[in-house]
Amino acid sequence: MAEPIVTVVGGGLAGCEAALHLARRGRPVRLYEMRPERHTPAHQTGDLAELVCTNSLKSEDPSTAHGQLKREMAALGSVLLEAANESRVPAGAALAVDRSLFARAMTRAVESEPGIEVVREEMAAIPEVPAVIATGPLTSDGLSRAIQEVVGEEALAFYDAIAPIVEGDSLDQDVVFAQGRWDQDPDYLNCPFTREEYEVFVDAVAHAEVHEGPDWDNVPYFEGCLPIEEMVARGRETLRFGPMKPIGLTDPRTGKRPYAVAQLRREDRAGQMWNLVGFQTRMRIGAQRRVISMVPGLENAEFLRFGAIHRNSYLNFPGRLSAHGSLPERPDLIFAGQLTGVEGYTESAASGILSGLNLDRLLRGQDPVIPPPDTMLGGLYRYLGESDARHFQPMNSNWGLVDPLPERVRDKRRKRELLAARAQDSFTEWLTGIDAAYPSGVPS
Repeated sequence: MAEPIVTVVGGGLAGCEAALHLARRGRPVRLYEMRPERHTPAHQTGDLAELVCTNSLKSEDPSTAHGQLKREMAALGSVLLEAANESRVPAGAALAVDRSLFARAMTRAVESEPGIEVVREEMAAIPEVPAVIATGPLTSDGLSRAIQEVVGEEALAFYDAIAPIVEGDSLDQDVVFAQGRWDQDPDYLNCPFTREEYEVFVDAVAHAEVHEGPDWDNVPYFEGCLPIEEMVARGRETLRFGPMKPIGLTDPRTGKRPYAVAQLRREDRAGQMWNLVGFQTRMRIGAQRRVISMVPGLENAEFLRFGAIHRNSYLNFPGRLSAHGSLPERPDLIFAGQLTGVEGYTESAASGILSGLNLDRLLRGQDPVIPPPDTMLGGLYRYLGESDARHFQPMNSNWGLVDPLPERVRDKRRKRELLAARAQDSFTEWLTGIDAAYPSGVPS
């Protein structure tokens, strides 16, 4: 008897990981992606797994929360990590990718998988068959209404911003210098500010024209992706102690540390495109041209993409979903990715893997599983499930999500190393335990 077809809605990172995880376990999958038939305010292509906010997948250092999450994803057979390594660009300790190459690699992985049928149309109703819904923060209006009908008034929303990208050849090489903090990771470019230049820049940001909306003040921003004008509104020094901090950098022209810096991160392998790190904005295009040109070294910068802001939606996970992300009355309808309140590329992909694993288990008649709370993925899911539903907000990976160490460790680096070692041991033990349920084993 043929296996029934399962549905995955959404061709982003979570949807692609879920679909591939299911297909590689012998589940026929029908993956729905509405692009390019219907576009979103943030996407530019019809490729699967297109990255829209940044090209960085954060640190690979295993002592960091993001590094540990990557180790857990690798153990689960993450396709994102394979595509990222195939398309990576220099970014020091961070895993950054050429976006176009990455999306093409992910699209190729999905479309070449024999068990996956990709359907390019909008899914505007809740599937009646076993399914993973991973449509992300830009879920279409039709499906949003369908979700609202089954979830009730538990859907929340916040605003997310993206940073401008400028052309490498348009940078002033006499001003901009390549250097990583403390002489590490020399794959970033730095635009040094004097105190006077910084003060003028902050004033310009504070008075720049921004896109307004009917409810900007009623919907919160995600704290990890604040527009620079919002940071300036919180205080004149906020940028200098945030994305523009000069710590660990030396301007070769002066031999001294700049008062502040704007950093640029490579977007593509050839170094033709550079992303302004932390410069998310909702300024109007004219204001962006004027204000960004005040950054030393960017006076004649050519914009390849302007910054933008869009409304993101996510569900109240602790208020309405089960521990593994399903409706309690329909355990085989699992939500994954940013729609659940995880924030970040790797976090979204990891939740997609876990949703695929759990849907497969449910179809085998087994209980869904969640990694232990001393692992990064387990700590993230504990946060999703146990947060105060009245104040639930999206969350990135961080060591504050996992159980504390039994003893106090004063050295921060040593503490992170111990947390990572414990998480890795715990995750390996957990994975070995559930591996027995799969005749072919969990991929490594």
